[in-house]
Amino acid sequence: MEQVTIHILLVEDSPTDAVMLNRIFSRANPQKWYITHVEELEEAIEISTNNSQLNNPNSRQENYHNRKFDVVLLDLSLPDSIGLETLKEYRAAVPDIPVVVLTGLNSEDLALQAMAQGAQDYIVKDDITMPRLERAIRYSIERGEILNKLRESEEKTRKALAREQELNELKSNFVAMVSHEFRTPMTIIRSSVEILEYHGSTLNDERRLKYFLRIQNAIDKMLQLLDDILFINKAESAKTKYQPIELNLEEFCLEITEINQLSTKNQYEIIFNYQGECTQVEMDEDLLSCILSNLLSNAIKYSHSHSKIHFDVICKDHNAIFRIQDQGIGIPAKDQGHLFQNFYRASNVQNIQGTGLGLAIVKKCVDMHAGKIEMESEIGLGTTVIVTLPLICSVQFSSCS
Repeated sequence: MEQVTIHILLVEDSPTDAVMLNRIFSRANPQKWYITHVEELEEAIEISTNNSQLNNPNSRQENYHNRKFDVVLLDLSLPDSIGLETLKEYRAAVPDIPVVVLTGLNSEDLALQAMAQGAQDYIVKDDITMPRLERAIRYSIERGEILNKLRESEEKTRKALAREQELNELKSNFVAMVSHEFRTPMTIIRSSVEILEYHGSTLNDERRLKYFLRIQNAIDKMLQLLDDILFINKAESAKTKYQPIELNLEEFCLEITEINQLSTKNQYEIIFNYQGECTQVEMDEDLLSCILSNLLSNAIKYSHSHSKIHFDVICKDHNAIFRIQDQGIGIPAKDQGHLFQNFYRASNVQNIQGTGLGLAIVKKCVDMHAGKIEMESEIGLGTTVIVTLPLICSVQFSSCS
């Protein structure tokens, strides 16, 4: 069975004591112990935190790169530190390596104080024997492992609590958003159904159609909200996959533009511009549609009537750059860093309807393309969103420009 070597950092400024300790270890079993000796606290902290081997002619040569010490034998009286401050300073800098305190004073109070400051054990130099030293080292390592496991458990618990708090906040935001966003369409549906039920016979065909269309539009809004929530859930659980297919990028973007232009009922003008020679590409059609539709929808929603929206697509340097610029209300600077969070909405949207999911969905779609999204906005002057996606051109068509 292979013997485990215990790596010890001896922090001792007395040459006599250092030689005495090295002799004790060498007589007991020289292959079991690997001693690194330093004389100052600053040196001890540096070697412990850097995990590097100091040149020590008295130590056996061994590759010590990137390995922590198993235990530290720490003298409390050093050239650069005296007493319990030595232990406190070392423990503050290196909290995860077990420490056995070495001292010339046989004081129970000092021993208790050292243990309270983080030492795992305490040995009086005049009483050192190999069995006592070996027992102290073994117990210290075991106690250190237990403490490290407790720290890890505490950190995991803290992260779990933070995550639970975040999830509770998301749930609260979700409930508030859903109750708000569902209330309006449900009210429209209920009132339209009541009118059709009690006054349908007195309405002409045009009025009846008007109420049916209201019901249909309200249902569409609720279905869109459910689709958005489902998409977010799938994306966060890694169930949504990036599935590129071959498509004509210029025709695809032009079709998205025309669909959104029709939805504006001529109250806005979307100006589409395409630059670049690579039109036949491989992209995920559904994700790209989600990106562009959400961004154009936002540009329309937050713009003033009869304003212009510029939609530019530029293919260059093996990237497709989608630039959507509006002349709308703009986004406050304090909100811009949070807009890609679920359910987050800018503080100046007032009564403009929205779920706070659109940009979060866009960000996830961009990430699936291994792309990036940037935003520039100024209150009252509008917003520009730039999405850059890696461009894979179909081999049977022109190369990417």
